[in-house]
Amino acid sequence: MKGVLKYPLSTEKTINQIGRNNIIAYVVDYRATKPEIKKEFEATFNVKISSIRSMNTAANQKRVFLKLAKGYKAEDIAKRLKLV
Repeated sequence: MKGVLKYPLSTEKTINQIGRNNIIAYVVDYRATKPEIKKEFEATFNVKISSIRSMNTAANQKRVFLKLAKGYKAEDIAKRLKLV
């Protein structure tokens, strides 16, 4: 599946997660699996992911919370995405 990443979440809570826990939140294709999401995110941003948590909303939206591995900063990605 190509293009599983849709757009980053930019709520107050997700912005706080960037600095505190090194986590980026994204909305992805509803049918995407964790391995597909991980592969595309790592290729797009040239980083390594240590864990992924996902959540399906009532509006058929899938949100994922991507924790970056040590040595990578979520703040750098947030700056590239113009979230901060």
